[in-house]
Amino acid sequence: MNYFEYRNDQLFAEDVALTELADRVGTPFFVYSARTLRRHFRVFDEAFAGTDHLICYAMKALSNLSILRLFSAMGSGFDIVSVGELQRCLRAGADPRMIVFSGVGKADEEIAAALEAGILMINVESRPEMHRISEVSGRMRRRAPVSLRVNPDLDPGTHPHISTGHRDSKFGVPLAQVREYYAEARGLENLEVVGLSTHIGSQITETGPFSEAALKVKGIVTDLRAVGIALKYLDIGGGLGIPYQENPPPPSEYASAILSPIRGLGLKIISEPGRVLVGNAGVLVTRVRYLKETDVKRFVVVDGAMNDLIRPVLYDAYHAIARVDRRKVGNLIVADVVGPVCESGDFFAREREMPEPAAGDLLAVMSAGAYGFVMSSNYNSRPRAPEILVDGATAHVIRERENFEDLIRGERIVELKAE
Repeated sequence: MNYFEYRNDQLFAEDVALTELADRVGTPFFVYSARTLRRHFRVFDEAFAGTDHLICYAMKALSNLSILRLFSAMGSGFDIVSVGELQRCLRAGADPRMIVFSGVGKADEEIAAALEAGILMINVESRPEMHRISEVSGRMRRRAPVSLRVNPDLDPGTHPHISTGHRDSKFGVPLAQVREYYAEARGLENLEVVGLSTHIGSQITETGPFSEAALKVKGIVTDLRAVGIALKYLDIGGGLGIPYQENPPPPSEYASAILSPIRGLGLKIISEPGRVLVGNAGVLVTRVRYLKETDVKRFVVVDGAMNDLIRPVLYDAYHAIARVDRRKVGNLIVADVVGPVCESGDFFAREREMPEPAAGDLLAVMSAGAYGFVMSSNYNSRPRAPEILVDGATAHVIRERENFEDLIRGERIVELKAE
């Protein structure tokens, strides 16, 4: 559920008309609904009611400081994958004791920053990383709280680019080597082994893979206890999808699928939702520039582009596209919705049936809250779009539109002799 709805055939974000926002900030722009964000977090958290748990928002999905502050105020922890994300969390006022550090290539400076901040734990992805964390913590005269990320070797049935739990993935410790890794980690005096982690992928639309992963990690925890390795935390990752086209199960079914196999282990459960909290809480609003028709195709050319939202070309992702003003009735056409970037991959939709818009009309690319702005770029020297957070009837500009000076900040012109 989200709070983008039509009133008198005009699309609103909560109590703010998107046409008014477009007049105020220009296009393209991202707009998020605070009411939706609150509801999604509350529903997800309540799905784990009765279980000792911690929700750690996977902030790579959407990392604006205001969004982080909102989730932190609701009691969320955070899953981070870089020192930049750590700094964002701290700037937003997050409790470092509720932060988990994931990722396969942590630098010494990142490990040190995490230990200095006093985060909950660092997820170890490989043997070299385990020893590097031990070395860094030793130099700092600290013990690093670590969890080993286990690769459960299963196919979650999602896009290959966001599938992380199979044997060929770069993520995690192989199942066959888990006990060996834990024994080695326990022998390093600068490490405190506190947990086990797993994450099988993103945009998963059925509960089976989650249940299978939970059963596998339950067996691992039981085996570890048998050899005297007792853990505190079981990090089950995230991955629950949102309804781009398919209808994934609700958080209650997701939680049940995971908790049923591991109930009774006595560990604190850490869950790391990302897309499911923010995906449907945001849209990208763009304006039609031209209608182009060739002898074989129709194109709706808009001012948004792949540099604003790269998911359609990167993941073959589907995003619904809605007219902001439905009072204008156009004939149904089949067209590609494309942007002005000089790439054939610059599209939001291909062969999409839609009411024919006119130049100047506004379109809303739906479900753009997750992996929208955070993956945007300045390709073609295009300024990144602003981010707007709507709360009731108030629209806050939480990131301003970039300008040319932002694009060239840090660049220097070197005068070289022409040959």
